[in-house]
Amino acid sequence: MKINVFKTIKGKLPMQSTDDAAVIDCSGIEGNVINIIPDVEYQTIEGFGGAFTEAAAVTWNKLGKENRDEIIRLYFDTENGAGYNIGRVHMNSCDFSLDNYSCVEEGDETLATFNIDRDKQAVIPMIKEAMEYNDIDIMVSPWSPPAYMKTNGQMNEGGKLKKEYYELWSQFYVEFIERYRAEGITINRITVQNEPNAVQTWDSCVYTAEEEAELVKNHLGKKMRDIGVDILCWDHNKERVYDRSKSVMDIAGEYVGGTAFHWYSGDHFEQLEIFHKLYPDKKLFFSEGCYEYSLGESDTVAIGEKYAHDMIGNFNNYCNGFYDWNLLLDEKGGPNHVGNFCDAPIMADTENDKIFIHDSYYYIKHMSAFVKKGAVRIASSKFTAELDTVSFKNPDGSIVTVVLNTTDKNFENIYFRINGEVVRISSEAHSIATYVFNA
Repeated sequence: MKINVFKTIKGKLPMQSTDDAAVIDCSGIEGNVINIIPDVEYQTIEGFGGAFTEAAAVTWNKLGKENRDEIIRLYFDTENGAGYNIGRVHMNSCDFSLDNYSCVEEGDETLATFNIDRDKQAVIPMIKEAMEYNDIDIMVSPWSPPAYMKTNGQMNEGGKLKKEYYELWSQFYVEFIERYRAEGITINRITVQNEPNAVQTWDSCVYTAEEEAELVKNHLGKKMRDIGVDILCWDHNKERVYDRSKSVMDIAGEYVGGTAFHWYSGDHFEQLEIFHKLYPDKKLFFSEGCYEYSLGESDTVAIGEKYAHDMIGNFNNYCNGFYDWNLLLDEKGGPNHVGNFCDAPIMADTENDKIFIHDSYYYIKHMSAFVKKGAVRIASSKFTAELDTVSFKNPDGSIVTVVLNTTDKNFENIYFRINGEVVRISSEAHSIATYVFNA
């Protein structure tokens, strides 16, 4: 059995290959064991990616060609990059846009003025550059309908979609998807609404579960089915995946392929398992997560560890795919038209044409670069709660195991037991390691 090991320790030596794993004759080992059981398979993994926001694309466009190419390579190259194969775009503006905008003129009752000219300026060129490295499947999410369709008459500050516009707004999705497809961009998935339970100072729209279900059942569902697009409900914090999804599924489940969730209110990994138990044929996607500058965290290793901890917990509880938030932000953590500045795995100094790779990039890459589309999560067990672990089987039969140590303690002797063999490894304090086992 050949083993390739890639390890990052305290943010240093990012992704450097090591030889700290050895197959040994220790069949009697009973302590410090991580069991990997390839015969027991769970959910299929569809991919990893991030959001092509206007902020990311405009920032990318301000850089010189060398840095633009490097950013795309870092994310989408399947040989040496993170191997991203999915992405998210906002339909109309979001907080990480330069301002509020819509794909139609205000008051347009027929969508005759519909266009994606704004997206063609930066977002679509960035996606097309990514497509040079990998097939990218895009998920579309709206933050707000046009102001005239809403009860509060504006795109910001929440408000609701007026009932008389449910049908027109549903056709809006169709127009957007067809325009993107005409550009050669694959869109096979949407979410109904980003964060439908939050009144935000930026682009937002509030739905009760019943309103979301009504929109899907009577208007949006059939339109998406007719054009071959899957619908995900909720698209908000994990803590309410069960009750919000169940309410929508009970009414409009025939049109809903699964649920999307964010991380902003804590782990709540059990919510994903509960959802899977209720709806084993539906899918789960992590659709957004980032670290807000307002939270004051400056330890980039800690932010990277948060990403890895959340990803491992999600995948161990039936998550099918991972969408990070902004692919790229500028030196302020924007641009953002309401000042909601955030961190991203890659940041740019647009004044001096420089890029900075944060630790979160490497922590994500420890999974995204090695777990291929079509992989399945496989069973595993571990000897301690002080380590986070998850295992996958790739389509080529290789096994990938990730071990995250967020403690201040070194584990000098740990033993993988896999396919009748024992492998000795170590796990340093504040390290993440990916082990690839090839037959």
